[in-house]
Amino acid sequence: MITPKIEQTSAAVALHYNELDPFYREIWGDHVHHGYWRTGKETSAEASEALADFVAERLDLKPGMSACDIGCGYGETARLFLSRYGISLEGVTISESQFRIATERRVPGVSITLCDWLQNNFPDRHFDRAYAIESSEHISDKQRFFSEAFRVLRPGGRLVVCAWLAKNTASSLEQRLLLEPICRYGRLPGMGTEDDYRRLAHAAGFGVLSAEDISANVRRTWAICIRRGATKLLSDRRYRQFLFTQSAHNKAFAVTLFLILAAYATGAMRYCIFTFQTPHV
Repeated sequence: MITPKIEQTSAAVALHYNELDPFYREIWGDHVHHGYWRTGKETSAEASEALADFVAERLDLKPGMSACDIGCGYGETARLFLSRYGISLEGVTISESQFRIATERRVPGVSITLCDWLQNNFPDRHFDRAYAIESSEHISDKQRFFSEAFRVLRPGGRLVVCAWLAKNTASSLEQRLLLEPICRYGRLPGMGTEDDYRRLAHAAGFGVLSAEDISANVRRTWAICIRRGATKLLSDRRYRQFLFTQSAHNKAFAVTLFLILAAYATGAMRYCIFTFQTPHV
């Protein structure tokens, strides 16, 4: 597990998404996750939905099911799943800004709660399915992340996790120059490896159905963000003001865009989609 030099609390994670909220939406869009390019010809919006579709396929969604979106962002993926699969969803986010926007866009069948996943109040065996798209990285106690997911899922339930991962054998140089700064500036309390996630899920009671590395299909996300960010920096004074505002806590994240792209290019960082399942009895 890669950990940052400075502890990243849940409050720091919330502040990150609150402070960067308009930039995330303007540069990338309402899906606060990577895009997935199957053919390479998709637009960024199509690629974002393609990743959601990938998750839906692994969840094996059926009409009438209930699902939990752990770290739901603006609720865009939840609303997409509602419209395409006829399921009901409950999402949680730690960001006040994301919660406000998700609430403004609320539709029947999707409920969003402002809370820390580790302090959720969902009943035991409440959901058929659960998913976490790039949110487990922001949770400090990853064992509890899995234990809570196991607790709220019914027997035979599935959990799909999209995760930024460190490669299993990252060198000290890769850790020092790439992975640790990504954790520190990206507000990740820890970045695990594939082996870490398998071990933590197994300890919580899950079986592992699959672990798929799609790093090559998603890394284009960051080149697009860098290009759009540079354009905004030149054309929009708000971006320049933010970078030179002394009180801004998360302006160093701009540098992280380049670090993440480099980490993918060198193989120091991976992107995997895990499918876990609870026992049927």
